[in-house]
Amino acid sequence: MTSRRLRFLFTLGLPFSPLYALVMRLRAWLYHRGLLRRQKMAVPVISVGNLTMGGTGKTPLVIYIARLLEAMDLKPAILSRGYGRQSARGEGDRVVVVSDGSPGGGLLVGPERAGDEPVLLARSLPGVPVLVAKRRVLSSRHAVDRLGADSLLLDDGFQHLALVRDLDLVLFSARDLPLGARVFPGGPLREPWSALERADALVVTGVDDANREQVGRFRLFLQGLLPDTPSFIGEYLPVCLLDGRSGRSMALDKGRGKPWYGFAGIAQPGSFQETLQRANFLVTGFRSFADHHPYTPADMAELMAAARQRRAGGLITTEKDLVKLQPLAGDYPLLALRVALFMEESFDEFLRRRLLACCGQ
Repeated sequence: MTSRRLRFLFTLGLPFSPLYALVMRLRAWLYHRGLLRRQKMAVPVISVGNLTMGGTGKTPLVIYIARLLEAMDLKPAILSRGYGRQSARGEGDRVVVVSDGSPGGGLLVGPERAGDEPVLLARSLPGVPVLVAKRRVLSSRHAVDRLGADSLLLDDGFQHLALVRDLDLVLFSARDLPLGARVFPGGPLREPWSALERADALVVTGVDDANREQVGRFRLFLQGLLPDTPSFIGEYLPVCLLDGRSGRSMALDKGRGKPWYGFAGIAQPGSFQETLQRANFLVTGFRSFADHHPYTPADMAELMAAARQRRAGGLITTEKDLVKLQPLAGDYPLLALRVALFMEESFDEFLRRRLLACCGQ
């Protein structure tokens, strides 16, 4: 959906924004007062979520935190709802174990049952259980009771109030900072700004030299809104390329100096195009798909035709898209760019301190 059309739809929805905000405030109040039931787990629960709709880099931060927890000798499990999975209607309340974290366990289900992001998480974190369920209270019990998890990570969990959390992290994208934004359907906010009072820390992802000044102003805005809530920043950097058929990693230089046709089916596909350009990849054309797009053989045929028309030597996409494309990858060159989130050291120190407090150490 184009930004112009989105602004038009937000304008139409503006009269209903106060009503939606009121409903969300009431829902949060009911949970806070105990009138809607919340489940408290015996292990620390960390939520990574949004105030806004769209992508803010939750999956890279979940990967980052999971690795930090492993470095602390903890056994985390990741709980996701599995957005975009094609078989969600048939699953009901069933817990789908994407990976159990056992040595050599590998991937237990594909993106059709799990969704693209849980599969990406499972591949990136082979020793960490990844579970998908509509009701994350059920997946949390499964992770603790059956898989031995001693810490839980909620992917996109800020509005999932049925599970008590020990640490609430709320993310914003530096590419689309919501200064002056309204609540849905009059804007991109899932809840009013006052919902940030539930957050323990705020994180702005995707910071670079082009937006650093604007991010600084946004952090001042957040500080004025919540003086006692710390904010941190993170930067995305390309780390390697992945072969489309084998998934084998290779150096970035293997893809530089050659013409590529790029495409992405993520929340902000334009950000991936910019990442390719900043990483000095020669991109002769680019196509955007909707987030969680289910690729078909027809899509691949169209992409290859477009690449040939633009005199590209192959296709390049995101690691998230690749999890759905490997069954479709033929002999035509296909690469994925692996991008990692790098956080400032003060964030690591904050997280360790809060986790030690949760564990009573």
